[in-house]
Formats: sequence, structure tokens, C-alpha cells
Amino acid sequence: MKICLVEDDLELGKALQSSLQDAGQEVVWVRRAGDARRWAETEPFDAMLLDLGLPDGNGVEVLRDLRAGGHTLPILVITARDSLEDRLNGLDRGADDYLVKPFAVSELLARLRAVMRRTTGWSESGEPVWKVKDLVLDDKRMILTRGGVNVVLSKTEFALLHALMRYPDRVLTRRELEARALPHSEGAALDVHMSHLRQKIGEGYIRTVRGVGYVVDK
Repeated sequence: MKICLVEDDLELGKALQSSLQDAGQEVVWVRRAGDARRWAETEPFDAMLLDLGLPDGNGVEVLRDLRAGGHTLPILVITARDSLEDRLNGLDRGADDYLVKPFAVSELLARLRAVMRRTTGWSESGEPVWKVKDLVLDDKRMILTRGGVNVVLSKTEFALLHALMRYPDRVLTRRELEARALPHSEGAALDVHMSHLRQKIGEGYIRTVRGVGYVVDK
């Protein structure tokens, strides 16, 4: 998983980043509410770990703003605030889970996996299998099926569809898609690959948002 860790405490932030990376996760660690908003707007993450007590604002406000903006990013609140009112407020504002400090990293990882199973296409085995309509994309085996029939994609086409299916109903900008699938491309390469991808999977899956990018609608 690619995780955005929002934690202002230096010691805890370093420890969490190190533990998550040791567990095979990719972690971007930020310490301010403003940075959390900016990263969430510009970088596709699989999940966010969000502290509530931040130096430039309340984490609940970050949560509220992201949900108001249409973000479906799985968000797990990590905080020392353990009152029932705080937990209910966080969940009502859009948190997918709420974990009170101190906690074991093993529990944090287990809760992340549970959140991913509930909110995305991750399978019970913990392997990512993304589903949109009758498309099923097996991340580990790099296999795409449509209505149970295999669809052969190039490496670039698979990377493009993978990025879009991870974030259904979210518009990914051209820059985001190029960074994930075509890091060294120039000119109209993205459009060419997207055209080939659409020909292979058919119409009704990928929608163009003119002047912005592309989106897969659920």
C-alpha cells in the first residue's frame, strides 16, 4: 500500500514510518494539515493515517474537507483522544476506522487491511483485486478479465487501468497518470495508450474529463 501518514509528533512519526516501511508499505509522512490536503489532492494513495491534533488545524477538519471534496480515500484516524464523543465525531465525519494511541503496529496493519477489504477491491487474502462493473484486475498476477474473459494488456495499459481502477469515481489528472505509467513519455503518448486500452476493454468504462484527465466510473 501507498500510505499518507499525517502525524506531527517527530518520535512517533519516525517510528510509524519505519515500522510501516519494514512491513513493505510505501509511506509519505507529513506533519501539517495543509500538507495533508495538498498531498491528498495531488498524489494517489491507498490509505491515510490521520492524527487529529495538528499544529495548523484539527485533523477532523482535514477529514471533513476531503470527504466534502468527494475523496473516497480510506482514512484511519490515529489519536490519543479516546472519548466516545471524539470517536463518534471522527466516524461521522467520514473516518473508516478509529484507533486510539498507544497501539501495536500489528493492530494498525490489521485494521488497515480490514479497511482496504471494506472500501476497495482487496481480497480476503490481502492481495489487491480491483473490481469495477464486470472488470476484475488482479494486481499480483497482472491479469485483467472482463466478464470472466481474459483481456491481454501491455505493461503500460495495465498500469494506466490499474491507476484508474484503484480510485473509481475520482478524476486522475494527466500528470498523475503519466507519473504512474509513462514517466519518460512526451507529447501525446498518454492519449495513444489510452485509446488502445479503450479499444481492448470496450466503451463504458473510462471517461475523459476534458482538460483534466480520465476517470473510471463505478
